[in-house]
Amino acid sequence: MQVKDCLVSAPGKAILHGEHAVVHGKVALAVSLNLRTYLRLKATSNCKVCVNLPNIDTFICWDLSELKQLPQYFHGKKEEVPRLDAELVRKLREFLGVTNGNLDNCDAATLAFLYIYLSLFGSSELPSMTVSVWSELPTGAGLGSSAAYSVCLAAALLCASGIIPTPLKEMDHTARWCQEDMELINSWAFQGEMIIHGNPSGVDNAVGTWGGMLRFLAGKIIPLSRVPLLRILLTNTKVPRSTKVLVARVKDKINKFPSIMTPVLDSVDAVSCTCEKILSEMTSEPITGEHYNILEELIDINQHHLNVMGVGHPSLDTLCRITLAKGLHSKLTGAGGGGCGITLLRPETDFLVVQSTVQDLRDCGFDCWETSIGGPGVQQHCPISVKEEVLEVLNRY
Repeated sequence: MQVKDCLVSAPGKAILHGEHAVVHGKVALAVSLNLRTYLRLKATSNCKVCVNLPNIDTFICWDLSELKQLPQYFHGKKEEVPRLDAELVRKLREFLGVTNGNLDNCDAATLAFLYIYLSLFGSSELPSMTVSVWSELPTGAGLGSSAAYSVCLAAALLCASGIIPTPLKEMDHTARWCQEDMELINSWAFQGEMIIHGNPSGVDNAVGTWGGMLRFLAGKIIPLSRVPLLRILLTNTKVPRSTKVLVARVKDKINKFPSIMTPVLDSVDAVSCTCEKILSEMTSEPITGEHYNILEELIDINQHHLNVMGVGHPSLDTLCRITLAKGLHSKLTGAGGGGCGITLLRPETDFLVVQSTVQDLRDCGFDCWETSIGGPGVQQHCPISVKEEVLEVLNRY
C-alpha cells in the first residue's frame, strides 16, 4: 500500500485556572500553547517502518516482515469510536520487550505508534514509511507533550490510511479538518494517551486537537468557540514533582479541614468562571486595560489558593517574586510542587521588560519562553509554513 506524505502539528497545553480543584468537581480552563509538536510522515519503498524521535533520542526501524508477524486489527471505520484493545497492547509490549513495569518515554512513544499504525493499516498491506517528530515542548513538564505527539500520530496516520481526507488544498499554507474528522483524530489520540499514561482525563489530547480554550467539568470537555490570543511567559522551574503525590496532598488537606478547604475550592471555581466570562467579553467588545487588570487579579488570587492547598514550592515563589518586581503576574500551571508557571504579558508590556524578566528567570536556572495561549489545534502544513529550524531537523531523517 502506498501512502501520501504529510506534515502536521499540534499544540501543547497549560491549565489557566482550576488545577486540583477540577479533581473535586470544579471548573478548570485548559488552553493551547503556541509551542508545538511537528510530525512528518514520508512514504518510502524500502519495506521498512522507521520512527525518529530526536527529542528523546529514539531512532527505530523495523522490517515489514517483522511487523507482519504481529496481530493486525482494523478499527478504522469512520463511524466508530475506537476502544483500546488490551490484548493488542499486551502483545506489542511483548514485541518491544517491556512486559513488566512502567514504560519509559521511548517505549511509550514507540508503543503508541505501533498500536495506531497496526490498527489503522491492519486490514490491508502494511505500508513502508518514515515518521519523524520534533517538539518545541519539554517532556515531563505537564505541558501536554505526549498528547501533542498522540494527536499528530492520529492525524497523520488517519490521513495516510485514507480514513480521513487531507484538508490541505493547493496554495494553502495550513489547513484544519472538519469537526467530524477532528473528533476521530481526538478519539485515536486518546488511545495513544491511554497507552502512555494509563488513565488520562482526555483534556490534553482535546486541547491538542481543537486548540483555543476548553472548559473541563466533571469529565465533560467543552471547547470554547472564541478566545483571545494572549501573550505569556512560560517558565519551567525544572523542579521534578509527582502529580499523584500532590493530588493526594490536596485530598488529605480537604479531608482534614473540610470547612476551610471547601470554600477555597468554591473560590477557585469562581475564579475559573469569572476568567471565562472576561475572555468571552474580550472577543466580543474592544479590549481594555480593565480586562487585563481583572485577569491579573484572578492569577494572583488563584496562586494564593494553590499555596493554601499545599501545592506551591519555593521555586514558584521565586518566579512570582521576580515577575511581580517587573509589574507582571504569575501562577503555577498544572500539578505544582515545582514544574511550570505562566506569566501574563499585557499588550503594552515593553520588550526590554520582557527581555530582562526572561534573563532574570534564566539566571535562577529556569527555562523560560515567550509564547502565547489560545492558538489553533491540530493542523496540516505545507513545508513553507513551518519554521526553518523545525524543517531542518525533520529533513535529517
